[in-house]
Amino acid sequence: MAEDELTSGMPSDQELRAILGQARTIAVVGLSSDPKRPSHRVAAYLKSKGYRIVPVNPNEDEVLGERSYPSLRDVPGDV
Repeated sequence: MAEDELTSGMPSDQELRAILGQARTIAVVGLSSDPKRPSHRVAAYLKSKGYRIVPVNPNEDEVLGERSYPSLRDVPGDV
């Protein structure tokens, strides 16, 4: 698969910076409570920078002190 096929529809670095600059709450789909998992490390970093993290994982009850939701549809409010 060509790189342009993989990145088609993906925001540019500049667009990502703008999104992260405006967003204060971020849902992390597949967030694991295992600190060795990349999803956990990324979410912990974002939380340390002041973002509110919303874990989305049907196999978790709580991650990083935040209630986990089984799906994005179950998350109350905007993320």
